[in-house]
Amino acid sequence: MRGLETQVSRLRRKVFEEVARVAFDSENIHSDIQAIPFKIIQNEIPKFRESIYHEREIISERVRLTMGMSLRPEDKPVHLTSGLEESNIAEKYYEPPLIQVIPSACNACESKKYEVSNQCKGCVARPCMEVCPKHAVSRVDGKAYIDQEKCIKCGKCKAVCPYDAIAKKTRPCEIACGVNAIEDDAMGRAQINSDKCVSCGMCLVSCPFGAIADKSQIFQLIRAMQTGVEIIAEVAPAYVGQFGRSVTPGRIKAALMELGFSDVIEVALGADIGAVAEAHHYVEEVATGKLPFLLTSCCPSWSVLAKKYFPEIVDNVSTELTPMVATARSIKKEKPEAKVVFIGPCPAKKLEASRRTVRSDVDFVITFEELAGIFAAKGIDLEHVEEKESMHDATGVGRAYAVAGGVTDAIKKCIDTYYPEVEVKTEHAEGLHECKKLLALAKTGKLDGYMLEGMGCPGGCVAGAGTMLPINQAKAEVKKIVEDTAIKVPPIELKEIELS
Repeated sequence: MRGLETQVSRLRRKVFEEVARVAFDSENIHSDIQAIPFKIIQNEIPKFRESIYHEREIISERVRLTMGMSLRPEDKPVHLTSGLEESNIAEKYYEPPLIQVIPSACNACESKKYEVSNQCKGCVARPCMEVCPKHAVSRVDGKAYIDQEKCIKCGKCKAVCPYDAIAKKTRPCEIACGVNAIEDDAMGRAQINSDKCVSCGMCLVSCPFGAIADKSQIFQLIRAMQTGVEIIAEVAPAYVGQFGRSVTPGRIKAALMELGFSDVIEVALGADIGAVAEAHHYVEEVATGKLPFLLTSCCPSWSVLAKKYFPEIVDNVSTELTPMVATARSIKKEKPEAKVVFIGPCPAKKLEASRRTVRSDVDFVITFEELAGIFAAKGIDLEHVEEKESMHDATGVGRAYAVAGGVTDAIKKCIDTYYPEVEVKTEHAEGLHECKKLLALAKTGKLDGYMLEGMGCPGGCVAGAGTMLPINQAKAEVKKIVEDTAIKVPPIELKEIELS
């Protein structure tokens, strides 16, 4: 369901809008927060669940997550606004874990179960019965029937059925997770194993019940805006087209300035810096044989995947700053007192901005979807905002980082320009399933000499969990702006920028 407008995405965005509205306008935060579920679920007839009380309960938990707070325990009486004092601050606030399953919203979908559908014709050959190693398939009332007590879920029956009458029932969130982090709780509902999770958010946008959500920082960001401190937005390259086809980069910049940001910078600037740095890194380390291969560092889910699941090759992960961090440091070099807000497609960036090993210089992270909620709360219609000046902080290769394959393509173009005598080999993977395969090949030495790019989201950043545009449209929008960019490759001198 990524990139598809659904009732789940509309409800999610409505919660962002109402929480932002409370942050901007409320004179009695406690009562106004409590009123949000009733504002969103107004009718007495339920639309989505068996009762309006269940619907409001789920909205209440979403409100807490949007405030940055954790879910309430199901076995203790905890008020909706419990912990609000800690959350009601003008700086980054985070209670781990980042992504959680809302138990009251989870449908307890069956996991890894094979079941015969009404497509079964009761054929004479009965191949499903013949191949079953445990004799779990029998004939009942003329149709095939699978005894779940005997079934070992090998899938052989499904593979041989000539009518495709056997369905494999699997949780959508589990299918989307590339690291097997979705498990069962005691009630058969989904839960996330935080030790396995790399926070890509693909489960979040794959659950048709909207039962999975990440924590937001929009409330704290608005509080910071109200203090009068200078706040600068850095916008990820995947922003193009996210707010409507008629919403130009200039309109987005004008809308952000109207919202209260003092300036708007493209994160593609940091991508340019990273492309130049990693081009030099490849030439100096991989091309000379000092390192067998090099992994890009810009996608946090990819780099965490490599470090968590392939520790043997951790030294091959690039140590260059990610575009988000490189841009933030360049901003704070000029304006050290300003706060920097990363606006992008990815919930994993919220963790990257909070890490302690390498300072990020990023004060807040919000997604495009969360920003849409803030615009709605302030009544800003981007299609009618007057464009004053466009964004022009980057080259074509930096802007192409938004699409899978764009990072290695950018690095290759830089090497071809700066070091035409050096041959560069690249490969990329998108989605954690494919990323794991690529890392496994690299580990066994089959990709020596390569620059390897991984994107946690299939399609790249334009397909992140915080995006709103259909993926193919988003790719087309990025391709167009890359083609229209006058400067295609950053100057080699960009490597001299000091960001320490």
